[in-house]
Amino acid sequence: MTTDTICAVATPPGVGGVGVVRISGALSRSIARQVVDVPLQPRRAQFARFLDQNGHTIDSGIALFFAAPASFTGEDVLELQGHGGAHVLQMVVARAVALGARPARPGEFSERAFLNDKIDLAQAEAIADLVEAGSAAAARAAQRSLEGVFSQQVNQLRQEIIDIRVFVEAALDFPEEEVDFLGDSDVLQKLDGIAGRADALLEQARQGRLLRDGIEIAIAGQPNAGKSSLLNALAGRESAIVTEVPGTTRDVLREYISLDGLPAHIADTAGLRESSDRVEAEGIRRARATLREADLVLLVIDSTGPLEPQLALRSEVPDGVPCIGVFNKTDLARAAGSGGKTVHDVHLSAKTGQGLDRLVRLIRKVVGAGAAGEGAFSARARHIEALRRTRARLEQGRRQLAHENAPETLAEELRLAQKALGEITGEYLPDDLLGAIFSSFCIGK
Repeated sequence: MTTDTICAVATPPGVGGVGVVRISGALSRSIARQVVDVPLQPRRAQFARFLDQNGHTIDSGIALFFAAPASFTGEDVLELQGHGGAHVLQMVVARAVALGARPARPGEFSERAFLNDKIDLAQAEAIADLVEAGSAAAARAAQRSLEGVFSQQVNQLRQEIIDIRVFVEAALDFPEEEVDFLGDSDVLQKLDGIAGRADALLEQARQGRLLRDGIEIAIAGQPNAGKSSLLNALAGRESAIVTEVPGTTRDVLREYISLDGLPAHIADTAGLRESSDRVEAEGIRRARATLREADLVLLVIDSTGPLEPQLALRSEVPDGVPCIGVFNKTDLARAAGSGGKTVHDVHLSAKTGQGLDRLVRLIRKVVGAGAAGEGAFSARARHIEALRRTRARLEQGRRQLAHENAPETLAEELRLAQKALGEITGEYLPDDLLGAIFSSFCIGK
């Protein structure tokens, strides 16, 4: 456990009305006595001057002292809330460093809160998710994870695995008790129940990851099909240049938007066709690369033109990537017709906006984004991977018991399932995971 004292500016870079310097560690109380011109009482906001080594005023504002362990990090914590000038804040930090503190690493305050058992690892990650939330739904989900909603469900599932693991290992360790373990169908039923709850939690985690990370959507189609118009319609502003000249879009244009609460990174790509123009050909190459990286492709089809050549562009969509056929310009087409040969189709007018709401609903349905209700919580890729390993271990253990008559293997699979769940909350940590997680945080958090 580290014993040094850390400090950092806890507010974003730049000029603002208020700036906060946070100090945590054993020297916080001593630093407070030398920097603040009034005696501080724990957990009481007090107006004070912040002094340099000569007793001159650096700044003035609110000083707060939190005595260990009743603080965010579990250590003595001093917060100085002054004016938001970058130079002034750095002067306060320099004063703290001169008195024995050191600059904090990214995420080190949250890391200390985790190491001092104030929060678990999933809650610590939720702090960064809340700061970076790209929508109101994502912010609410992160707040629920910070409150421990996700962790509680993980711990409950983990306890169920521990309970059945205890029974299995007891039956193995005390065979003289003549427990009819293998003949007890209740074991298989309990395993099935745990597996079902693991599946439900995995699905919730997938929803949480969508809210946190969003989805990558690529808009593709022939030149002049209305791809840029669709991007503008979804973004709600004139982001892309729209002309009647085919091939206007030469490079990949990206926008970050919210689709009814679902964050989405949308890329408008060059029209797919054969071209001898070197610039346009490079744009088409980049378009195809964007399709390979997408979670979803919107294949824009000009409803007023020949459909077959446009529908043939489905072959450009990589295997396994969902594709929505967007039949555009229905305001100009004589008859919309179905014309669709993709799994999902929608007819709309990017120019007038008619049908755009149906497209948004279909996008959410195709990517599996349920309603972002009050039960949603934020989750990350590593959480989903841990839950997948948990589910695989449970399935393997059940198979070994039911078909291979191998309770010893079931016991081992249950141990590994328990360990995988422990990685989510931080009970079990692979090498270097902690540093990798907190290095992505803001300094001062």
